[in-house]
Amino acid sequence: MKSSGPGIGLRTREWRPADHGRLAVSEANPARVYNYLVGGKDNYLADYEQAQRFLGVAPEVRDTALSNRRFLHRAVRHLAANGISQFLDIGAGLPATPNVHEIAQAVNPRARVVYADNDPIVASHGQARLSVSGTTMVKADIRSPEDLLGHEELRRLLDPARPVAILLTLVLDYIEDLANPVGIVRRLMDWAAPGSCLVLSHATGDFTLDTDRDWEVISFEGPVSLVARDRAGIMEFFTGLELLAPGLVQLPSWRPTIGAESDPSRVWAYGGVARKP
Repeated sequence: MKSSGPGIGLRTREWRPADHGRLAVSEANPARVYNYLVGGKDNYLADYEQAQRFLGVAPEVRDTALSNRRFLHRAVRHLAANGISQFLDIGAGLPATPNVHEIAQAVNPRARVVYADNDPIVASHGQARLSVSGTTMVKADIRSPEDLLGHEELRRLLDPARPVAILLTLVLDYIEDLANPVGIVRRLMDWAAPGSCLVLSHATGDFTLDTDRDWEVISFEGPVSLVARDRAGIMEFFTGLELLAPGLVQLPSWRPTIGAESDPSRVWAYGGVARKP
C-alpha cells in the first residue's frame, strides 16, 4: 500500500501518465501505487489501474496510505524537536511534499536526511529532486543492510556515533519471514548509536472483516507480495527498544494533532516509535 475514502476530504484526481521517458514501466510498483494513493503524480497507467483494483475491493487502503503519511510527519517532527538531527528513510518512495528533510529541517535547519530505495525510478527521481543541502538519495535494498549501511553517500552524510532516526514506514510489509525482517531491523539498530530511534508502521489484518480475502486481493503479483502481520508479530521488531508513548497503536492514534485524521476503523496499520537505550 505504499483519492479519498469517506472522511478524508481528498478528492480523486484525474489520472494522467507520468512523463519519465525511458523510465516508463508497464508493471505496477508498490512505491508508485502508494504515490497515487496519497495524491502524487509520479505514477504510471499500470500503477493507477492497480490502485483502482485495490480500492474496488478495499477502499481502506487509501485511508491507510494517507494516515501513514501523517504518522511519518508527526514522528519526524517530534524527533527533530527532541534532539534527533539525523534521519535514514528506508523505502522512502517517490518524493512527496512535504518530504522528511523539509519537516526535519523546519525544526532543525542542520538536520541531515538520507533517503534509500531499491526502485531505480524512485532513486532517479530522488537524486534529481532531493539534491538539497544535508540530503541525499541512495539506491539500496533493505534486504542487504550491509550494502545500505556501507554506501558511500550514507557514510558521508550520517554519523553512526550520534543518534539517528531509522524510518521504516509500510516497508517491512513487503519482506517475507524467510528474509528475516526482524534480523534486518536488529542489524540496523545495532549500527545506530544509543539514543537512536526506530519509526515503524506496518500493515495488519487485525481490523479487516475478511483478512484472507482482503489481503490476497490487494497484494501484488510476482516477486513483491504483501505480508500483513498481527500486533504481536509487529511488536517483535521493537525487541530491545523502549517504545515511546502511546506505544504500538493504530496510526491515527499515535500522538494525533487537531485536523483531518482518518477514522481508525478504516486504517489497517499499526505504528510506533521506539528508542534504543
